[in-house]
Amino acid sequence: MVLQGILFFIAAAGAIGGAVAVVLLRNPFFSVLALVCHLFALAVLFLLLYAQFIAAAQLIVYAGAVMVLYVFVVSYVGGADEPIDEGGGAPRALAPIFAGALLVVLALALAGSALTLLDTNGAKLPDNGNAYGTPEQIGELLLTKYLLPFEVASFLLTVAAVCAVVLARRRRGLEELTDDSPLLGEGLGKR
Repeated sequence: MVLQGILFFIAAAGAIGGAVAVVLLRNPFFSVLALVCHLFALAVLFLLLYAQFIAAAQLIVYAGAVMVLYVFVVSYVGGADEPIDEGGGAPRALAPIFAGALLVVLALALAGSALTLLDTNGAKLPDNGNAYGTPEQIGELLLTKYLLPFEVASFLLTVAAVCAVVLARRRRGLEELTDDSPLLGEGLGKR
């Protein structure tokens, strides 16, 4: 139990440090690497909550696939050697005000709860063994209780992927193809 507490504080410090580094680093490439460290720390926190599937998905999907995409975008677009613009205007002036307001809200929430749950054992987990957060339990929920939202999300992602391909084709200038081009077929558009 003591080792879990130590690991929690190390992972929490890593998650907070990674999030702060994402915002404070001026080099976009290093900012993406700080985000990877943040996501790894979050995966450790999920493991401490016995959510093995979510921790694995966090590492595979976010720290793996999405971060590789971000690194490619930063490398392709460039700007890894150029720091982010120092200007900011009104958003930069309002940022400390919003940060202070958020700090006040969090302080009031902590004071309002009076931290009464610190002396308890936390939320009660189901007594059915090790089924909390496992792939079996999540799969059962996705195919029973949350089937409709799951299918709607998959449909929306498919539509988004098709739209991205259509927009990419237009951006490359493929909309200027004539009716005689081999891609559209000979005489397909002639009437």
